[in-house]
Parts: sequence; structure tokens; C-alpha cells
Amino acid sequence: MTVYFIGAGPGAADLITVRGARTLAACQVCLYAGSLVPRELLAECPDGARLVDTARLNLDEITAELVRAHEAGLDVARLHSGDPSVFSAVAEQMRRLDAAGVPYEVVPGVPAFAAAAAALKRELTVPTVGQTVILTRIAQRATAMPPGEDLATLGRSGALLVLHLAAGYVDRVVEELLPHYGADCPAAVVALASRPDEVVLRGTLADIAGQVKEAGIVRTAVIMVGRTLGASQFRDSHLYSADRERHVC
Repeated sequence: MTVYFIGAGPGAADLITVRGARTLAACQVCLYAGSLVPRELLAECPDGARLVDTARLNLDEITAELVRAHEAGLDVARLHSGDPSVFSAVAEQMRRLDAAGVPYEVVPGVPAFAAAAAALKRELTVPTVGQTVILTRIAQRATAMPPGEDLATLGRSGALLVLHLAAGYVDRVVEELLPHYGADCPAAVVALASRPDEVVLRGTLADIAGQVKEAGIVRTAVIMVGRTLGASQFRDSHLYSADRERHVC
């Protein structure tokens, strides 16, 4: 059997990839994060599939479920919100499956920051304004950040910052970024991106914290800070420029 780590997307059930949906429909066991993954996706599972909500399970209990399915010869869909490549805790699951000799594959999904950018109707990389996007979080009650990855250090780059798991600490985010970006720097928060109850807030570092608290947003949100969010006067991309040298292959 095989464990398939599947990115379920940011929230809307129809934002799972075609490959993800087809894989889910072929697995006799599905482990899913009940607090984050849309329950509509479970309808894609085959009739009689074993469904396991991992919201209250610890890592050892989740691993035991995966190994048990392997021993029974059953394929497993391990549904994660967003995309498995960032902030998904799949690395420690893979490490345990390697030790247990259980094979696995990864099916990518639409990450939350991409859904947030779509909601804002913004390209995050704009010619001559910003070409770098930093995905990060802050250390509060979660695992400590590695040296050199604190907001003050990352903020010195001036790049567009995308913060996960930080909405509840928006005051701290603003305080640490103000010296590097300035109060007039565009900022945005998108909560529950792509879902029917999606909330989109636009502002600057001067007012975004107040907007977040007024809206009551504390989780399931992405904070973005950077000049590309407000860019309007910039040169066209070289990619489609009429002056670009054309090569015929």
C-alpha cells in the first residue's frame, strides 16, 4: 500500500487538484484534519472507506493508523489543508514512515497564501517593486524559530512577507516590522481564504492591527506586508515586452 499526503487546498472544496481528488477517490482509508479540511471533500472517498479525524490525535496515534493500514494492504489518503510543502507537519510523519518501511507519495495542493493573493487580486511579485516573497510565521506558543529567522531580521530585506499563524499576535507583527517597512507600507489580512465566509482586510501597517481586532480575526488567516500589495506604477514585465529578443526554436 501507499500513503498519499494530499494537499486539500485552502478551504474551498473545489480547490483540490484533479490528481488529489482522483487519489482520494481510490483510497480505502482517509485521515483528515477535521478542523481545517472541508468535509465536502470526504464525499470523494469510496463507499465504505475508513474515515479518521486527526484533530484530536497525536503524532504517534496518527502514525499507528498509517502503519495499521499498511499492514492491512490499504492505500491511505492523508489530507492536509493547503499544500503539504509548508507548515503542514508532514516532515515528522515522513520520518516515522521511513523508519517503519511504509511507502508514501506527496500530491501538492493550493497553498493558503496563493488563495489569499487571489482574494486580493494581486500578483505578489511585481517588476521593479518586489521580486521576493518570504513565507514565515512567528514563535509564540509554537516551536521556536531558528536563529536569524525572526521578523526583525527578515524585515530588513524589504521583501513581501507572508505570515501564517500570526493573526492573534498582529500587534507584535506590526511593532517588529514598522522600523523596516514604515507606517505607510501596504498590508493585508485574508481570513478563511476561498471559503464562503472569507474576510479580506486591506490597509497599511498603521491601521491593519486595528482592523484585525475589530473583525475578531484570531486564526485561519494570512498576514501580508509589502510594497507590491499597493503597486500601480511599475514597468511591464520583460517576459512579454515587444522589445524582448525573440528566439525561434
